[in-house]
Amino acid sequence: MGSIEPITGAAAAAGARQSPAYQTGFGNEFSSEALPGALPIGRNSPQRCPYGLYAEQLSGSAFTAPRSALRRTWMYRIRPGATHGAFRRIDDGLLTNDFAGIETPPSQLRWDPPAPPAAGESLDFVQGLMTMAGHGDPAAMAGCAIHMYRANASMHRRFFYDADGELLIVPQLGRLRIATELGVLEIEPQEIAVIPRGMRFRVELPDLKSAGGALDAARGYVCENFGAPFRLPDLGVIGSNGLANPRDFMAPVAAYEDVDGDFELVARFLGHLWAAPIDHSPLDVVAWHGSSVPYKYDLRRFNTIGSISFDHPDPSIFLVLQSPSDTPGVDMIDFVIFPPRILAMEDTFRPAWYHRNIASEFMGLVHGAYDAKQGGFVPGGASLHNCMTAHGPDAKSFEIATAADTSKPTYIRDTMAFMFETRLPIRPTRHALESPQLQRDYIACWQGLKKQFTGKP
Repeated sequence: MGSIEPITGAAAAAGARQSPAYQTGFGNEFSSEALPGALPIGRNSPQRCPYGLYAEQLSGSAFTAPRSALRRTWMYRIRPGATHGAFRRIDDGLLTNDFAGIETPPSQLRWDPPAPPAAGESLDFVQGLMTMAGHGDPAAMAGCAIHMYRANASMHRRFFYDADGELLIVPQLGRLRIATELGVLEIEPQEIAVIPRGMRFRVELPDLKSAGGALDAARGYVCENFGAPFRLPDLGVIGSNGLANPRDFMAPVAAYEDVDGDFELVARFLGHLWAAPIDHSPLDVVAWHGSSVPYKYDLRRFNTIGSISFDHPDPSIFLVLQSPSDTPGVDMIDFVIFPPRILAMEDTFRPAWYHRNIASEFMGLVHGAYDAKQGGFVPGGASLHNCMTAHGPDAKSFEIATAADTSKPTYIRDTMAFMFETRLPIRPTRHALESPQLQRDYIACWQGLKKQFTGKP
């Protein structure tokens, strides 16, 4: 299915269909208008808005939150967000928040990439979401759900918003064009997008054969964050630069759609999908200002920090974004990446050491190979190592690392892995544990680790 062709004002047309334009920065008070003078000056809700627009605020945090944590955006739109029909429950597909529906094993778990849609099956981004694991409860605004998606159709005449949490989207195969209320983001593999809680959007797949591209389907990963919005971590002793730099985050500029017709508005609320008829595109915001905005980031711009003497550092040095918990220094969710880097530590086992963590780790591979796993962990796949479950390099990786010449640096060039790390155990869903993609022989990768104890120094 193709995407709808928006009908917009002349000033907005460039942002709607051509390469998107962006504003830069993280956590800023952004502002944008698609028509000159559409943004009220000096006040948020005048008696009569310019162009006959309606003022509407989207609040992403409590009104009384500290100023540094406030998330809200004022939108000036053609129709208020309430102008739609009644919601009705629709099929959830493979989406769920039932993380207790099956017992969680302490086993190491790994999956092959999800199978593409079956012949004759049409799945858009929302229909193609599959919940793999999670914890917590959106009603308590704590925890997360981890999904994978596979899609072979753009969203056609339908729009989506998530009332349960913000969405961190990690494409692995195929670009996504995400048209939101505040403008358009376009991301490719090795880039990410974050969509705020409650923001309405549509996902188009420009790389499909049906759109003139080369792919039969797109796929990727999604972390649905029920808790505090993602933010940049403090740098501490690293100093004022490094890791993900604020200037490399990109927010959209206003680009509105003034389209009437028969559409569907899909909501995720308390773990279920609901749909309401709507007689116009809800992406009709002509101007806006605020801090609750969608944004994108190119993971290849991450300024990797590492050891230049000895020992492999903790993976916290690879932290891109964090969702803090109510315990200082402990995050509810960390988004960590393992990008291209240089390992220069001498007389050191350079891959990550064997470990058992109080945190739980769900990993994905976007591109290339992961240096601690020589086989089995492939782009589009995933792994889960839960709280105190032992893991680390497989036998082949151990053999290579212990024989390596550490007087010379190792260049890890062709890779992009990531991790959703959480403070609570991650509970896989029934779908994940019964999936044909589950590698039931994963534990065999450590069985080749032989006893090397000599009893002598």
